[in-house]
Amino acid sequence: MTGAARFPDSSALRTVLFGYGLGGRVFHAPLIDEDPRYSLDVIVTSDPVRAKAAAAAYPDAAVVPSAEAALALTGNLDLAVVSTPPATHAPLGIAALKAGLSAVVDKPFAHSPEAARELMDAAAAAGTVLSVFQNRRWDGDFLTLRGLLERGELGTVSRFESRMESFKPAVTKAWKREAGAADGGGILFDLGPHLIDQALQLFGPAEPVYAEVRSRREGDGPDDDVFVVLQHAAGVQSHLWMNSLAPQAGERYRVTGSKAAWTKRGTDPQEAQLDAGMRPGDAGYGVEEPASRGLLGSDASRTIVPTEAGRYQDFYTGLAAAVLDGGKLPVDPADSLRGLEIIRQIYAGP
Repeated sequence: MTGAARFPDSSALRTVLFGYGLGGRVFHAPLIDEDPRYSLDVIVTSDPVRAKAAAAAYPDAAVVPSAEAALALTGNLDLAVVSTPPATHAPLGIAALKAGLSAVVDKPFAHSPEAARELMDAAAAAGTVLSVFQNRRWDGDFLTLRGLLERGELGTVSRFESRMESFKPAVTKAWKREAGAADGGGILFDLGPHLIDQALQLFGPAEPVYAEVRSRREGDGPDDDVFVVLQHAAGVQSHLWMNSLAPQAGERYRVTGSKAAWTKRGTDPQEAQLDAGMRPGDAGYGVEEPASRGLLGSDASRTIVPTEAGRYQDFYTGLAAAVLDGGKLPVDPADSLRGLEIIRQIYAGP
């Protein structure tokens, strides 16, 4: 064990973070550490390089090599944050919930709908709080689009197009190279929970009506190029792309309405900012470059729409209110379960 956990005698949520890869290091640890209603007391990683980095970044936290070592400290903890490979989400989350902790589980919520339901049942039995880190609800461009829809600036929407594309020919993480859909691997499990959740949040219940799920890398690995069509009960059709082999990324959003369309390129800056050491509250945090602002209108007449600042920190603000004050969950696990059910339907095919 490196360092010594603080376990402060205060109203702060004493937190254990499972995993210090990209998710734990970039998204969770900085947001938890910046919020005064939390204390980051334990970080779990078995990787010596990551353990050294965690200890340097958070010297007040104990860095332990195993879930067992962390769970032995649960009498002094309030919250578990699970940011590990998808197949471990349910076992770790359930263990934490049974130990009396509230829990946040990274996306995908679990590697299957059945595992997600087990998590939800464990939280209900323990009487503790369970939420899912659907952070893309607080992307600045998503918040901007939500505002346009609420103000009726697009009219009646007929089609929602949403893409998350990158060019990553090499897969550096062993579990991502090897994990198939049964273990929550592949890009549909990686990015699908974001895109599907956003579509459901904006336009309500939907069913998948068409999908293309392909693996383009050599070696017949997990899917890396996916296109999905959802039909919403409200009449909107969502076209969702996720691709890690796109040398040129398409438009992040294209939303077609009866009065106007809104198109948007570029990606929310928060991940890159957090990775570079910026924190919520710093000048410019969450603020997008002007060149990436979306266009509203028609080909004949378009206006530039400023993008709202992104606010990933709002997830943890809302979670503290839910755990400490009995407020509304920032993300209802039932929402993420529905996303997993849609993913299951897509893999099952027609």
